[in-house]
Amino acid sequence: MKRTLLSFATAALLFTSTSCADKTCATADKELALIPVPQEMTVGSDCFTLTRRASITLDTSNEDLKGIAQYFNEKIAPATGFTLPVEKHGKIEFKLTDDAALGDEGYHLKVKHGDIILTANKPAGIFYGVQTLLQMLPAEIKSTTEQPTDKKWTIPCVDITDKPQFPWRGLMLDVSRHWFTKEEVMKYIDELAEYKMNVFHWHLTDDQGWRLEIKSLPKLTEVGAWRAPRVGQWWQRERQQPGEEATYGGFYTQEDVKEVLAYAAKRFVRVIPEIDVPGHGVAALVAYPELACMKAPDAVNVGNKFYGEDENTLCIGKESTFEFMDKVLTEVAALFPDEYIHIGGDECFKGFWHKCPRCQARMKAENLKNEEELQSYFIHRMGDMLKEKGKKLVGWDEILEGGLAPDANVMSWRGMEGGIKAAQAGHHVIMTPTNHCYIDLWQGEPSVEPDTYSMCRLKDSYSFNPVPEGVPAEMVLGGQGNLWAESVPTFRHAEYMTWPRGWALAEVLWSGPAKSDWNGFWPRVEKHFVRADQADINYARSMYNAIVSPYLQDDVLKVELGSEIDGTDIYYTFDNTDPDRHTPKYSEPLSIPKNATWLRIVTYRDGKPVGKVITLTVKELAKRAEKDKRTTHGNLDVS
Repeated sequence: MKRTLLSFATAALLFTSTSCADKTCATADKELALIPVPQEMTVGSDCFTLTRRASITLDTSNEDLKGIAQYFNEKIAPATGFTLPVEKHGKIEFKLTDDAALGDEGYHLKVKHGDIILTANKPAGIFYGVQTLLQMLPAEIKSTTEQPTDKKWTIPCVDITDKPQFPWRGLMLDVSRHWFTKEEVMKYIDELAEYKMNVFHWHLTDDQGWRLEIKSLPKLTEVGAWRAPRVGQWWQRERQQPGEEATYGGFYTQEDVKEVLAYAAKRFVRVIPEIDVPGHGVAALVAYPELACMKAPDAVNVGNKFYGEDENTLCIGKESTFEFMDKVLTEVAALFPDEYIHIGGDECFKGFWHKCPRCQARMKAENLKNEEELQSYFIHRMGDMLKEKGKKLVGWDEILEGGLAPDANVMSWRGMEGGIKAAQAGHHVIMTPTNHCYIDLWQGEPSVEPDTYSMCRLKDSYSFNPVPEGVPAEMVLGGQGNLWAESVPTFRHAEYMTWPRGWALAEVLWSGPAKSDWNGFWPRVEKHFVRADQADINYARSMYNAIVSPYLQDDVLKVELGSEIDGTDIYYTFDNTDPDRHTPKYSEPLSIPKNATWLRIVTYRDGKPVGKVITLTVKELAKRAEKDKRTTHGNLDVS
C-alpha cells in the first residue's frame, strides 16, 4: 500500500507500517521526520536495508559525484563500521540527468526495497538528496561510536521530488567578538550543510579582532587579532590596561582559509567573507593608527563601551585609507572564489568625521551634503574597487543611507524596510531581520537563558517570510540567520544558539514559507534533538519553557502563562516550593496572592517535565509589567 502526501503539512506526518516485506525495517511507531520537509513526497510501506554488501554506482569521471560518495561514506562509517565501494552495478545510484524542473539544486529520490536511485541536474542536487537519505536512516547513524552489528540500517521507501525555494540559505558566524578555531568553523559549516543550507557568511573583522591574514598588511593580525582576556557581561568590561598583555584571540592564515574553502566546497557551501568597514574598525586602527581621523585607540576592544568615545571608523578624508582597502580587498578577492564580498557598512559612528578636517575637505571637494553621503561615497568606491576585481558588493542596509552604489546588494537586518527599498530600486537583497533571523537573541524565558538582550523564539524564526508584499520575488535571493558572538564565548554555546532556530530557517528557506506548518514542524524538531544527541551537537530546548507575560489590569498585577507548543501543561507555585504536576495547574491569568514573593513555573507534556523551572520574583514581574504598559494581554511575547 502507498500513501500520497498531498500537502506540505501532511508531508511531515509520521511514516507508519505494519505490512513491511522486511519485518526488521518498520514498526508501528516508525517516524519519518525530515528537515527541511520535501516539496513532494510519497511514502511506501516497505524499506531498503543498508548493509556492507551494498555499493554505489556513479559516473567515475565526475569528481563531484565521487566526492559525494566519499562524503556519504564518511557520514555512515563511524556508526555502521563499513563503507560502500563504487561499482558498476551498485544498489545505490547517483545519476545526473537533464531535468530542467529540478533546477541547479533539486533532486529526485526513489527508494525501493532493492535499490535507491538519486537523480539531479547538477551535483549539488545529488548532495542534497544524500542529506535526505542520511536523515531517513535511524538516529544512531549520527553516532561517532560503532553500533552493535545486529543494528538494522533501514531507509523507508519513498518517492521524493524536491528543490529549494531560495538560492541563498545561510548562516553567519561572527568570529571577531569571540575566537573560533578553524576546526570549529568547519564543524559549523558541516552542521549547516546537513540541513541543505548553502551559504556560510564569515564575519571576519570587527572592533574586537581582525581574524584574516593580509600578507601585505601583517600588523592586522600581529596586533589586531589579539586583546586582553576578559569574561563578564559585554559592554561592562574593564578596558585593557596599560602594559596588560593581549593574549586572547587568533587569526586564520590564508592556508587555513583555503582549507576551510575546500571543506565547504565539498559540501556545496558558498563562503562569503565580510570585512566590516568603514566602522567597526578598532582592531584595524590599533594595527594601523594612521588610518584614524584623529587618535586611534590604544588597544583592541575587549567588550568595553566605546561607541562615540573612541574612534572606530576609517578616515575617509585620507587617500591612504583607500590604498589600505585596495590591499585588503585584493587579497580577499584572490582568496575567496565566491562572486560576493561583504563590506559591512553598518552602525558607523560619524561623529569623528564631522570633526575631522580631512573628511570635511573630502565632502567639500566631492560636493557631499552630509556625513551620510560621505559614507555613501566610501561604499561607491568600495563597489568600484570590487568590480575591478571581478566581485560584487554586499552590505548591511545602512549602505542605503546617502544613496546606494549601482551594483550593490543589500542585506537587510533592521527589519525588512531596507530590503524593500533596495529591491524596489532594482537591487538584489538578502533578508535577515532581527526579529526572525538574529539567533544571538534569547530563544525563551530570559531568566533561564544565557545573557543577551532581546527575543527571537523558535516560532519567530519559523514564521520568517523573506518576500514581503510589494517586492518582486526574483529580487529576494533568500535569507540567513546571524550569530553575533558578543555573548557567545564558546563553540558549544554557538551550537546552542544556532539549533534548533537554524533548522527552522533552513526549512523556511528551502521548502518555502507559504507551505510551512508549525504544528508539523516542532514534532520533527524533537526527533532531531535525538539525532543531535547522538552526534554530541549542542542545542536549546527553550521551546518547552513557559512564556511568562505579566501585565497590569486596572493597576493590578496579573500574569499570563503560555507555551510555543500546543498540549503543554503548566504548573506553578507562589509558596516558594518547586512546582510539579501535583501543584496548581495553569488555566487562566494569575492574580498575585497577598505577600507572595516568588512565582515558580514548570511545563509538562504527557505527564513528564519538559521545560526548565522558572523562578521570578514578584518585583521582577511588576517591573516587566510596568515596562510593557499593556492594557490587554493577548501577546505572549517577552521583549
